[in-house]
Amino acid sequence: MARLRRVGDGKMEEGSMVEAIEWNKDGTFKGIVGNRPIVGCSLRVGSPFARSYSQRDWWLTTVIEEILEEKQEEDLLYVKFITKNSVYEFWGKEKL
Repeated sequence: MARLRRVGDGKMEEGSMVEAIEWNKDGTFKGIVGNRPIVGCSLRVGSPFARSYSQRDWWLTTVIEEILEEKQEEDLLYVKFITKNSVYEFWGKEKL
């Protein structure tokens, strides 16, 4: 299970889906390139399935501009990063 928290207001999303999404220069989808925050990609965290009684199934950040902090403790990964308009914290199990 992964967790994404926007630092500014504390809003969170969690779920088993974690996708680093790369975009073409024209803003169209290029592909999924990983399962952790990656500079130059957006990060999508949430459920791969529709949730009952939920306002949303996943959260997609804008493009990640900088990784501020990254820690690995056993199989838990923590990453703090900046997008164009927010600071986020990510916790997830590192898939090798």
